[in-house]
Amino acid sequence: MKSTLFVEHYGKQINDKAMVDAAKAIWTGAGNKVKDIHSLDLYAKPEENRIYFVINGEFKSDFEF
Repeated sequence: MKSTLFVEHYGKQINDKAMVDAAKAIWTGAGNKVKDIHSLDLYAKPEENRIYFVINGEFKSDFEF
């Protein structure tokens, strides 16, 4: 089964793949490797215009919606 999650808020839209790709880019930008990601938790907070994420239960960051 193929599925896609979209989050929409005040005319902005982001899908799950874009959220994962952005989190991976931040992770690798910090000197880490994608192959070292074992878990990724995403939290969309449209009212704050942010997507928060946690990688491997330790690395925390966020990016603009």
